[in-house]
Amino acid sequence: MTRKTRPVSWIRAALREFETFPEGARSICLTALTIAAEGGKSDIAKPMHGLGPGIFEIALPFRGDAFRVVYALQIAEEIWVVDAFQKKSTQGIKTPKREIDVIKDRLKRLKEMLR
Repeated sequence: MTRKTRPVSWIRAALREFETFPEGARSICLTALTIAAEGGKSDIAKPMHGLGPGIFEIALPFRGDAFRVVYALQIAEEIWVVDAFQKKSTQGIKTPKREIDVIKDRLKRLKEMLR
């Protein structure tokens, strides 16, 4: 039985943000997304609570900075990357409210667009 790798699609703004990450951080995050596309879950990916099922966050500490990539598994056939950001606050692991609002808004628009 061969597992079908799902395509990974990006919301344009998330891709632009992701492209500002350092090369090494991008590489690690892309590996985690590839694992997700193949039906697995990377060690650095965890479910994001409060945003509905199938929303995951890749949380990467990298050279003293914190990078996040948020993706949705249950929208259409693809895996959708809805947000990518560098977390500025070093205290606490909570995702900043502003980013949560961005993610909610992008998920809502994405679902409407793909209907």
